Amino acid sequence: MTTTEVALVTGANKGIGKEIARGLGQLGITVLASARDETRGAAAVAELAGEGLDARFVRLDVTDERSVAEAAELISADFGRLDILVNNAGITNDLVTPPSETSLGDLRRVYETNVFGVVAVTNAMLPLLRNAPSARIVNVSSGLGSLARHTAPGCTLGLYFAYSTSKTALNAVTVQYARELRDAGIAVNACAPGLCATDLNGHMGDRTPAQGAKIAIELATAEPDGPTAGFFDENGPVSW
Repeated sequence: MTTTEVALVTGANKGIGKEIARGLGQLGITVLASARDETRGAAAVAELAGEGLDARFVRLDVTDERSVAEAAELISADFGRLDILVNNAGITNDLVTPPSETSLGDLRRVYETNVFGVVAVTNAMLPLLRNAPSARIVNVSSGLGSLARHTAPGCTLGLYFAYSTSKTALNAVTVQYARELRDAGIAVNACAPGLCATDLNGHMGDRTPAQGAKIAIELATAEPDGPTAGFFDENGPVSW
């Protein structure tokens, strides 16, 4: 059993997820970098380990309940606890499809990963999080999930129907878990990395994945008296 903190980062084989794993590892945390694809996940972990970080691969498909359960069993056997859970794995559909033309199948596919996958992983890891002295859960959301921003006068945000609404739902999920787990000493927050250049958006962003990862790392390593039930970007609280 390790005496250092243990963090699980979903979707950590590339982009913001890999940078979150890298940043946590640089702080001396044992990082369990998970991915659906074993080859890509193992390659990412080899890269991080080559930098001297304590990074280990965990195969995890957030949409597969058996995969989620097996990951929880592995972490339990190896560590007995989990100090940090970063729900980073996320997908989108065609970003230009308006609500009226979005199929239910496409909507369900995005929600399976971005919302239901977060619930599945969080519930599976909760017994391990409860074993930690002061656990933190960070849900990687988006400024596109902010209803306040979408309804502000002169809003120029794109509709991005499936993705945006899935992140709005994720924000609500974050608040519900935070309310339930507050007395257990488990902080639960959402973060908005900003528009980062990643595979998710065809590398359109004006920020690097490393810049986007900073707020997630900050929340994942917050002190026990830090925030919970909050939504933050690099500039502070974001309006829901």
